[in-house]
Amino acid sequence: MSEDRSVLTREASAPDLMLRYGPLPEHVADAWCGDARAAVRPLVVIVHGGFWRPEYDRAHTRPMAAAIRDAGWTVASIEYSRVPGDPDATVRDVAEALAVVPGELGGHDGRVITVGHSAGGHLVLWAAIAAPAAQQAGTLALAPVADLRLAQRLELDGGAVVDFLGADASTRADLDPVRLPAPAGPTVLVHGVSDAIVPVTVAESYAVGQPGSRLVAVPDAAHFAVIDPLSGAWPTVLAELSRLGD
Repeated sequence: MSEDRSVLTREASAPDLMLRYGPLPEHVADAWCGDARAAVRPLVVIVHGGFWRPEYDRAHTRPMAAAIRDAGWTVASIEYSRVPGDPDATVRDVAEALAVVPGELGGHDGRVITVGHSAGGHLVLWAAIAAPAAQQAGTLALAPVADLRLAQRLELDGGAVVDFLGADASTRADLDPVRLPAPAGPTVLVHGVSDAIVPVTVAESYAVGQPGSRLVAVPDAAHFAVIDPLSGAWPTVLAELSRLGD
């Protein structure tokens, strides 16, 4: 199956506001404010993908963020530092965003569900263990790079794991979700069976290593289908979000 990338450049509703969570230019989050339904639901914090590379930012999450807002949630899509060879800057920013943003944004019940795609899926799985939000209700990882050693062996995106870490994945078990302790809260992975960018075997490896998690494999879905509100996989994503938060 070919990868439909149209969601990456599709026009979508602009955010209602932008928040800052720190002093650097990357320390920002776009926010979409939900309706009355959102007030009794968790805040959804989106962590974008792009193999941790600086050329990919949060802009491509606008379609999914607006669609989640329209489904009755308040949403924040965070930015974070993406410096090749400095993974600690990346995870430090994600941790700080999860500590600050929920308290700066109203329109939710105080709980947080993190939703990450691809490399962002790796980051939310890491954060669920190492830096959860104060009231973390659950983690939803979409096509996540959930096993860094396996992703390195598969040479995903031309060596993205080594570029990110600046080292062999075996040296940074502290950043590898499958090799960390089990998350305390519900953890769900949604992965397209036809994903040619991050194969579903990466998520399967995590599900074996973290048996308390749940993997939902979506037939005939590719890598970007799980963040595309126009795809056949999108109802599954919304259903799993509701299952975590309602």
